[in-house]
Order: sequence, then C-alpha cells, then structure tokens
Amino acid sequence: MTSPVDIAVVGVHVLDTHVLGVTSIPDGSEGQLVETIKISPAGTAGGTAVVLSRLGARVRSYGAVGADALGDTLLGLLKARGVDIGGIARTTVSQTSASVIPVRPNGDRPAWHCPGANAALTLDMLDLDDIARGAHLHVGGPEFLGGAAAATLLRRAKDSGLTTSVDILAGGNPGLLAWIADALPYTDYLLPNDEQVLGFTGAADLEAGAKSLLEAGAGCVAVTRGGEGALVVTPEATVAVPAYAVDVVDTTGCGDAFSAGFILGRAFGRDLVESARLGCATAAQVAGGVGTDAGSYDLASVDAFMTQNQGPG
Repeated sequence: MTSPVDIAVVGVHVLDTHVLGVTSIPDGSEGQLVETIKISPAGTAGGTAVVLSRLGARVRSYGAVGADALGDTLLGLLKARGVDIGGIARTTVSQTSASVIPVRPNGDRPAWHCPGANAALTLDMLDLDDIARGAHLHVGGPEFLGGAAAATLLRRAKDSGLTTSVDILAGGNPGLLAWIADALPYTDYLLPNDEQVLGFTGAADLEAGAKSLLEAGAGCVAVTRGGEGALVVTPEATVAVPAYAVDVVDTTGCGDAFSAGFILGRAFGRDLVESARLGCATAAQVAGGVGTDAGSYDLASVDAFMTQNQGPG
C-alpha cells in the first residue's frame, strides 16, 4: 500500500451554494421550486484540497476566510473531509468568499461570486516554514497574492525540495500573465484551462499558447479542455489525453479535481501522461455529482475506473 503523500495547498477557498434545476430567474419577488440546493467547499485551493484528501493524500490547507458563519461552515466542511485547516487564517476585514451557482437543466452554470477574504490574503498571514515541508506545494489563485509574493512562496518550497504546481482562478485576461509572471520560474506544473491559455497569450492554438507559458518559466503546462480532456505540453513533447465518458450532472470543480489527480499522480512517480489520465478520471467522478466533494471515490476506485475504461472518450 502506498503511504500518504504530504501536500500543502495555498490560496483560494470558497463556499459554493449549488442550485440545481434553475430554468430562469423569477420576475420581481416571485419564487421558484428547484431540484436541489447544496453547499460544498470549493476554490482552486479549497476544492483541490478536498479532492486530494479524498484520493488519500495528507493535505494541509492555507488561506484566509472571514470571521463569520460562512467561514465556520467552510472550515467545518474542509475538516470533515480530512483536510488540515490549521493554516487557514480568520479575518474581520471581509466576509468569507462565496459563490451561488444556478445549474440549468442543460448543465450551464452561471455564477454570482464574492471574492471576500481571498482578496485579503498576504504572505504575512502564512507560515512559510510550515508550508515548505512535505512533498509538494500547490498554489491555487496566485493572482490574489501577486506574482512577487507567490514567487517568494514557491521559491521557498523549491529550496526545501518540494515540487510545485499553480492553478489560476481568474479568466484569461492578457494583463494577468504579467501580474503573476514572477511566479512561473518556480512552477513545475502550471494547470490552466484552455480559455486561460488562449487569453493570457493571445496564441491561435493551445499548443502554441502553452509553449509561450513554458518560455515564461513554467516547467510543464497541463491544460484542461473540458469535455475534450487535457493537453500536456513540455519542452520535449505535446500529448493529448482524452476525457472519460460520464453522465454529467455538474461540472463545478472538475478543474480542481483534474489538478488533484495530476498532482497526486506526479507525487507517486507516475509519468506525465498517466498523471493527466488520473486527473481526467478524477474529474469524471466529480462531474457525475454536485460540487467538488461529490461522490464516494478513492484512489483505488479511480484507478479501477481507468482500467475499466482503457479507451477514454
């Protein structure tokens, strides 16, 4: 049996409220019955932490939430899912970050989002020595810290022998790449989605955009492509990994699930392609339910799912 790997996750933590069966926004003050309302821990740090823990990693989460009932709830959900929340600071400066996600019958999921305490996160709120232990550091949402601060954090981890990964929350604004550029040379694995890659770089296709991000300093770029799977790009090779077929209920958190599977695969010594396959297979488990914490899978069952579906897509 493989021993648990120790992973630190730093950055964006959000409390999601999913509303399923929304066909329209009622007029005036009218009401509307829906199928399901569910809350779940989320965010490029929080959601990834939950899935990593589900897969069997020993996960320590670091970030900021408000000193409010939303924060109490979010921390309780993270703790219940096995995440060590000792590194999450409470702040009175702003509320806990939260989203309301109405999921339409066709799967579309617009959202209302309040950045909240994530925007208040600074290096002074983090114990860098405590973060820089274990095997791996994942930074979710480096744009909130800023490139220079994220670079300091990632460099400390690299100097301590950890591998590193970064996932960006914001959309593909070209200016954002300049904002976080200092962090990229200390990033072993950059985990953007396809829209972000094209938006950041202005490239005509994903491979060209990913190669631009390699030139900016990232060691490897693993791009999620929704229902098409992932594209893994290194200086030596480009490999497309298809998605696994699944009956989709809600795609919220699938990117975080891919990140978790990919990170854990690399931590366990799997090659880049097998790690991307694990990421896609983990995302498939999440897509079959509501929220990042959907399902009852673990690493063994995801591996079994991969074996049973050798021809993904």
